[in-house]
Amino acid sequence: MIKMAVVNSQPLKFKVADYKEDIWNDWCVGCGDFGIIAAIQIALANLQTPPHQVAVLSGIGCSGKTPHYINAYGFHTLHGRVLPSATGAKIANHKMTVIAVGGDGDGYGIGAGYFLNTGRRNLDFTYIVYNNGVYGLTKGQSSPTLARGLKTKSMPEAAIQDGVNPIAVALGAGYTFIARGYALDPKHLAGLIQQAIEHRGTALLDVLQTCPTYNDLYTKEWYSGDAGQKRIYKLEETGYDPVVRDTSNLDEIVAKKSQALMKSYEWGARIPIGVYYQAHAPTYDDALMERTPALREKSLAEMQIDNRDVAPLFRALG
Repeated sequence: MIKMAVVNSQPLKFKVADYKEDIWNDWCVGCGDFGIIAAIQIALANLQTPPHQVAVLSGIGCSGKTPHYINAYGFHTLHGRVLPSATGAKIANHKMTVIAVGGDGDGYGIGAGYFLNTGRRNLDFTYIVYNNGVYGLTKGQSSPTLARGLKTKSMPEAAIQDGVNPIAVALGAGYTFIARGYALDPKHLAGLIQQAIEHRGTALLDVLQTCPTYNDLYTKEWYSGDAGQKRIYKLEETGYDPVVRDTSNLDEIVAKKSQALMKSYEWGARIPIGVYYQAHAPTYDDALMERTPALREKSLAEMQIDNRDVAPLFRALG
């Protein structure tokens, strides 16, 4: 499914409502997806990004419907293939704000290979993962992030494989912005999405999301924690500093990644959300513009290539 954005010719002060589509939403009542999509719309309004300069791409799953509900360019791709599709969209028009979304099964399972290689490429776009521990669209099988020994109400037996730690994998893969949010705190989540979009490089935002239909373990009540102490806490309120200030200093990079790695394994009684790691490094976009200076003025999508004669290229290839 490809959806076209509404282009406004007049300069406007964009509001959250300008990023909403008048389409009936069929997500389950209480689904964390509602909080995530609201946070995306709030972030875009805060950034004042015109809807026609935004492209939202999705994989398959409940999260795959996200482009249908946002007033922007939208592309509903194949299962596990949202990242190569987003890569193509950004290379074709580097002036667009590109947001890729998908579930934990879509991104960390079916699309795991793309997840790794997107990090090392460091193209300038944002990847938001709706992480609820189950394949919600296909009746609640355990996803790659559900830990060994856990059993949701839709599973006949407990999981017999270890869960993936997406923050740790992203650190090793080379993502230059890594954060975790919580779907039921859309205001805080919107701030993280805004930071992710503003970051120049590939940004991963793993979002803890409730699935009231199939995951009866990680519920709103569970994330809220005991009366005396909440499970979820914000890294920025603890003095945690995720930013690498000298990317030529390997010791500093290792130190920042090490502290992020330690925080990524903090789960259970206390769960940190916020920015885990951020570094400003050369991007794939920079490399393309260095090789093709014309891209600094025009994107590939704006260039006139219809009349190019490609016959010499084929002859050269033999």
